[in-house]
Amino acid sequence: MLNALGVIVSGRLVQTDFQQVSDAQFLINIPEADNVNHVVVFLTGTTPFPEGMAGAVYFSWPDPSAPPNWQLLGFISNQKPSAIFKISQLKKLHELTDSNAGNIFGSNLPISHIAQIGVSIEPEASLVQQTPVTTTTDTYYQFGQKMLENFFNFVSSFSISQSQMVPNPQETFVPLSTVQTWFTNFQRRLEQNPNFWKS
Repeated sequence: MLNALGVIVSGRLVQTDFQQVSDAQFLINIPEADNVNHVVVFLTGTTPFPEGMAGAVYFSWPDPSAPPNWQLLGFISNQKPSAIFKISQLKKLHELTDSNAGNIFGSNLPISHIAQIGVSIEPEASLVQQTPVTTTTDTYYQFGQKMLENFFNFVSSFSISQSQMVPNPQETFVPLSTVQTWFTNFQRRLEQNPNFWKS
């Protein structure tokens, strides 16, 4: 399988120099990954996956003090021999969350100072049921966005003008403009990093 896998990083030559780390696991280094937005992982066509198997594609950002922490991007198969994966948001996600995969390629790997892509040959039926980390990120963003809109609409429905206010010493009032400012700031931070609220 060593010559059967390839990676394309935009603006760079095709990489096919995967290293075999076990019978069904392969790694490749992605130098200078901080400015990489997308990667393409593909089968070269020389050797197909065994029947019923596919390649789970994992990504790991370098951590100078720990072994690689793998995040599932998705998979490739004989029926889907290539896939494009967005990795630009994964560094922030790596810094804030535990990944689904953890140390899938073994804890005995040395600490890496460059990003890595790992391909693990696994049963296709189980890979189809797994949720890639990028899908989870999109779901967090969508949930946060809907929650913010719902909260703002709810609070706005109780708004009254100052002339309509009846003095009540037991009640505390917050200007709607303050809620609007919070809403705008939270929405901006959510767009930049859907997991910022975890830190």
